[in-house]
Amino acid sequence: MSAVYINSAACISVQDTLNENFFQNLKSENSSQVLKAIEPNYKEFIPPAASRRMSKTVKMSSVASQYALKEAGIENPDAIIVGTGMGCSQDSEKFLKNVLDNNEEFLTPTFFIQSTHNTVAGQIALGLQCHAYNFTYVNTSSSLEFSFLDAKLQINDGEAENVLVGSTDEQTDRTMELYRLNKTIKNEENLPADYQNSTTDGVIWGEGASFFVLGKDKTGNSYTQLQDIQINSQLDLEETEQFVEDFLAKNNLSKNDIDAVILGFSGDSKSDVYYKKAMDLFENSALLYYKHLSGEFNTASGFSTFMACHILKNQEIPEVMMINSVKKDGIKNILLYNHLGGKDHSLVLLGRA
Repeated sequence: MSAVYINSAACISVQDTLNENFFQNLKSENSSQVLKAIEPNYKEFIPPAASRRMSKTVKMSSVASQYALKEAGIENPDAIIVGTGMGCSQDSEKFLKNVLDNNEEFLTPTFFIQSTHNTVAGQIALGLQCHAYNFTYVNTSSSLEFSFLDAKLQINDGEAENVLVGSTDEQTDRTMELYRLNKTIKNEENLPADYQNSTTDGVIWGEGASFFVLGKDKTGNSYTQLQDIQINSQLDLEETEQFVEDFLAKNNLSKNDIDAVILGFSGDSKSDVYYKKAMDLFENSALLYYKHLSGEFNTASGFSTFMACHILKNQEIPEVMMINSVKKDGIKNILLYNHLGGKDHSLVLLGRA
């Protein structure tokens, strides 16, 4: 497959990423169990009557997608593809609560209708009056990567020229309670978290929405080339280096061709060992991490892709992301490696536009 271009990138996250100066104002977040996204004033983007009926993930995605389309100069994309791990879980919880509170009788269908995972892609299409290809991927931590892969295929096959691709996940109170109980989220006594050298299990949970416009052609605004994607649902620790090396070989690259590697260190001692294994390959590359800025969640890789886009475009790496002290004169290739709890491993290769 030939490379496609990421021609715009927008993100709502724990950081103030809608602000033009966010790159200089990134702050590490390691002392709270749960991190909330910094939300915009939705009244500026969505009619209040419509906004009241939307869950948080739909609102975040609606605004982020508007930013992405505006930056790319696209009014109506040829396809809309969204990846999500948890979908509209706020409405799912509201529906289930209604079922219990009303003894399964006299239920209004609204929350059930709005709780489906494809609500986000559907609402964006309704807002744009876009009747093109509309698809949602629900593949835990590789949902965005599958969405990128689909968009790449659509463009390479001549089915589309510009595709809106997004990732989104929200928090809900009940799910966060359950994550605390099953130790997915770190215990209070294990905070502040040490993301790089953690000796405790669990993560700090975040949320957010990231949207990108992928195009067949390079524009004056292009951030990067999306060169290739590799996804593996299960991986033994001993297979990690081979997994990475095979991916690079497939793209006719060696480890020395990678200028920066963005790793998904989450502070979970059990699963971060995969990243440490991968790090050993890249002695001459700038090693970066990002979940101390975004928190861990199913589609946290959207935040890392957004950051990688800006790093490639600005040719600058924020100090707060750096693991080692390697600095390159020019940044041409960035490798993104992510998984969630040791499952659904993904590699994304981005090149300078």
